[in-house]
Formats: sequence, structure tokens, C-alpha cells
Amino acid sequence: MRETTYFTLAALQHGPLHGYAIIRRVSELSSGRIRLATGTLYTALERLTTGGHIQVAAEEIVNGRARRSYELTPGGRAALEEQARVYAEAARVVTRPVVRPA
Repeated sequence: MRETTYFTLAALQHGPLHGYAIIRRVSELSSGRIRLATGTLYTALERLTTGGHIQVAAEEIVNGRARRSYELTPGGRAALEEQARVYAEAARVVTRPVVRPA
């Protein structure tokens, strides 16, 4: 899973968000490292929807335009949690003290 995908899914872990809110939340969660462009986000949302990781939670018309909110599916939550475990294990390789045999 790419880092942008991971943070996009993580942005939705506490409930549905619309596109602009996802962009802001991804930036917050990544401490500003990841700044999604609108086109990149909507391509990712389409891919994640097609892949069954997220779904449209609601759609409303705001200023004449459709605004969709997205939410994690159970499969998306499972994928996010699995990737978190992978990242945590990778971090432990670097951060845990190395005990060398005598």
C-alpha cells in the first residue's frame, strides 16, 4: 500500500469526510509531508471505491455541485489496520535495541 493510500484511509478512520476535508486531514496526519492535489485525491477515491476499501456515505449539492462524503468499508478498515501493523513492525526493526550474542 502506498503511503498516500494509507493516509487517505487513515483520514476516514473516525467517520465520513468529503474530499476537501480528506485533503486537510491527510496533511494533518502526515505532519504536512503529504499534500494531495485534488486530481490525485479523486483518482485515489475512485480506485479505493472500486477496490471496496471505501464507499460513498452521503451526497449533497453544495453551490450547485455534488459533494460526496466517503467512509471506510469493513474491508478498508481491515486493510488499514494490517498496513499499520506492517509499518509498526518495520519501525521496530530500526527502533528496538539490538541485543548481540556474547
